[in-house]
Amino acid sequence: MSIPVIDLKDVDVNNPECEATQKVVAELRKAAMHSGFFYVKNHSVPLQMIARQFALSKDLLALSDEVKQKYDVKNFFGFRGFDKLNGQQLDPYGKPDHKEGFYCGKNYPQDHRFAIAKYQNYGPNQWPEELPECEEICQEYIEAMYSLADYLMKLLALTLKLPADYFDASSQDPMGTLRMIRYPPTPEDEDGLTYGVGAHTDWGSVTILAQDQVGGLEVCMPDGTWVAAPPIEGTFVVNLGDMIPKWTNGLYHSNPHRVKNTFSKGQYRYSIPFFYEPDYHAVITPVLGTLQEGEQAKFEPCTVGEHLEQMYNRSYNKAAENAVA
Repeated sequence: MSIPVIDLKDVDVNNPECEATQKVVAELRKAAMHSGFFYVKNHSVPLQMIARQFALSKDLLALSDEVKQKYDVKNFFGFRGFDKLNGQQLDPYGKPDHKEGFYCGKNYPQDHRFAIAKYQNYGPNQWPEELPECEEICQEYIEAMYSLADYLMKLLALTLKLPADYFDASSQDPMGTLRMIRYPPTPEDEDGLTYGVGAHTDWGSVTILAQDQVGGLEVCMPDGTWVAAPPIEGTFVVNLGDMIPKWTNGLYHSNPHRVKNTFSKGQYRYSIPFFYEPDYHAVITPVLGTLQEGEQAKFEPCTVGEHLEQMYNRSYNKAAENAVA
């Protein structure tokens, strides 16, 4: 049992009838109905851009604790900046996640209506002056991720026999979050319950993950089996988030996944996920064709912003409670 690799070469979302597009649409639909995870290759993001982002990640997360505290995510409403080691707990029944990271996103202008309203993920970025190249490198990568995420959403629309631009209306001002993460080795004296990231589903539409060669990502299949999602050269790992089952009335899956810090002492694992979510006020209800006549919706309608704020608060407050305990 493994996670499929989907080749985007020659795919044209504006030509659903071409052979390459039909093949990928069928493969993507199958993956979405099973694990909600797949690799993509020939994704058009330059490999040197990805390598540069990993180099920046290492420089960022090697900064001193004093510098990281100066740019802590809690400084501003937008949740941008550094989050500390063991500061988040994604598995509510586990232990705090043994990782640290740096959040950033698109530079939305401060007179944008969502920034004025102080909605999460639309606030100011905190770019460390200690690394003056950080902003430019991250903004270029974020732009590439937005393009790829939009492309994947168009493919998902085609898998549902909808127009490719179906989801565009809910993503005029999308929430995109780039996160650079460093995982230290699991402490030698831990009791077997410590994970780099505990079992969880992602919260938005799609996550696009670049991972280094260390490995450790595991995905829970529908039958409950955990399978590895090892690094594959030249690919991203893509997974569907919670918005997709809500949009498809459970037809497509957002599966749990976790990270095991099984690497050697003194070694770190780095990963770079990009989380793509629709507009803050977008209301998520089943799309055309996924709710049959007489069938009840499996999920209560919600706005994207409501769901994300609830999940942020739960995961960070739970980690704080366990730290005090």
